[in-house]
Amino acid sequence: MSNSNRQYRKDVPVEQTWDLTDLFPDKESWEKALQSAVQEAEQITAFKGRLSESAKTLSKALKTTEAYQQKVIHVAVYANLLISADGSDPSNQSAAAKSGAALAEISSKLSFFESELLKLTSSDIEQFIKDEPELETYRKYLFDILEKKEHILSPELEEAFSALGEVLDAPHNIFSRSKQSDMQFETIVDGQENTQPMSEPLYEESYEYSEDTVLRRNAYASYVNTFEQYKNTYAATYQTEITKQVQLSKLRKYDSVTDMLLAPQQVTTEMYHNQLDVIQEKLAPHMRKYAKLLKEKLGLEELRFCDLKAPLDPSFNPSTSYEDASETILTALDVMGPEYLEGMKKALSNRWVDRAQNVGKANGAFCSSPYGAHPYILVTWADKMRNAFILAHELGHAGHFYLAGKYQSLFNTRPSTYFIEAPSTLNELLLADHLMKTNKDDPRMKRWVITQLLGTYYHNFITHLLEGAFQRKVYALAEAGTPLTADVLCREKRNVLESFWGDTVTFDEGAGLTWMRQQHYYMGLYPYTYSAGLTVSTTVAKRIREEGQPAVDDWLNVLKSGGTKKPLDLIKDAGIDMSDPENIEIAVNYVGSLIDELVESYSE
Repeated sequence: MSNSNRQYRKDVPVEQTWDLTDLFPDKESWEKALQSAVQEAEQITAFKGRLSESAKTLSKALKTTEAYQQKVIHVAVYANLLISADGSDPSNQSAAAKSGAALAEISSKLSFFESELLKLTSSDIEQFIKDEPELETYRKYLFDILEKKEHILSPELEEAFSALGEVLDAPHNIFSRSKQSDMQFETIVDGQENTQPMSEPLYEESYEYSEDTVLRRNAYASYVNTFEQYKNTYAATYQTEITKQVQLSKLRKYDSVTDMLLAPQQVTTEMYHNQLDVIQEKLAPHMRKYAKLLKEKLGLEELRFCDLKAPLDPSFNPSTSYEDASETILTALDVMGPEYLEGMKKALSNRWVDRAQNVGKANGAFCSSPYGAHPYILVTWADKMRNAFILAHELGHAGHFYLAGKYQSLFNTRPSTYFIEAPSTLNELLLADHLMKTNKDDPRMKRWVITQLLGTYYHNFITHLLEGAFQRKVYALAEAGTPLTADVLCREKRNVLESFWGDTVTFDEGAGLTWMRQQHYYMGLYPYTYSAGLTVSTTVAKRIREEGQPAVDDWLNVLKSGGTKKPLDLIKDAGIDMSDPENIEIAVNYVGSLIDELVESYSE
């Protein structure tokens, strides 16, 4: 949406914005809290050199740190929410800069904390817990830190790495800066021969999904032509990132770079490979069936790579208001029971959601959950039913941390990233189930709901999963000493795409450049975790459909558990064993059943 169609933040109705007074009454109070946060770091530095002296001292240090961290989180989140709501406001830019500088200073002052805890042994910790039972709350936190012990280097080297943080982050920063600031795209022509502006956000958020085949394909051509000009620079940047990770894994004495990157997720290599292998092999036949349907419905001689996200039924895009969507979501989530629903109702009616369309607002959607306050959700509402799915997704994150924050201490709220997308995608599945039931006599609406779900699975089970499959190949090549030139990266990316889609899709040279689109490659083994979260939610949704209340109760207990367990154990509490590939197949079969239903409905 162009700026000319958007209001300025000051003109937006207040009920469409989030209420930041729940964090701080005004910017002045926030400024004071920011200054206090920097000064109060001394409360923590007072424990320097003392963490291992007694159980009592350790307990007091952890409690003091937790209370202090809560204040720091509130200060940081407030600044982030201001800049996300309106990044064009100079006072918000200033607040974000002040917050960033303060956080860097605080981080530097508190860097001793984890290093000192690493000097403890597991028997020290057990003895301390025995002496001071209150420390039981921090058991997982302390033992998680201990897991890093054998991979920590000398204090001098760790300090050097810390000082070189900006240099080590350079590949990601160069990639992001270049994409946001340097890339220029040729304007394009649509099916009516009108000239249209072209940019990366326009392509990713609009043109790629356009029903106008001429516009969609011309936008893609402009997109890949620009990427082609940057491929050698980006290949060198990405190779630097990979070399850094491979060398760090050797220095830190991990068996492989994969082991190092999976360590913070607390996931076995078997679980990681299962996600990639089972979905690629088992989902491909279903998605090829969908590709054939899409080609037929779009009336295309060939289905190109750039046609895969085109709408099946472009003239049907149901509308809804925010208020009606909120009611629909609450009805769909009724199965989750009163405590969960209470959080949802508060979110929707107490201005936890910022839904305004204004100049300077961040793209996309997110949920930020500052401990000790309440979650904040950012969406941009456009009166379309598609927005209801986005809102339900973010409410899933909010519901998760609403419960985890209620039942756990700060250090115990956040589970592994392997699990993090499960609560959000479950809400999407529950909303879809509800819409399918209430529209069972409306074939067009049912088809639309199925395509929304397929959009969710495409995003998580194909886009991100194939990113993960590509990453796995890249790390194997890097460890074997193969130079990661642009040609090598393009070849490997295209191979991954072609092996999944087979001959149902026509691939051009530009498809191989897809590795240049995504910053996830600079974030470790992050892409494949999207598929793990959706696998969990798909299997939980099946349990809820078949078993009802017992499955819901298990799930609510998992949400309340926050980060108190490793992902495999946490997910087992929901009745799912993620070390068993069969559970991944259940999710894949569900996607297959949706595609079968879609094909059948068109043939009736």
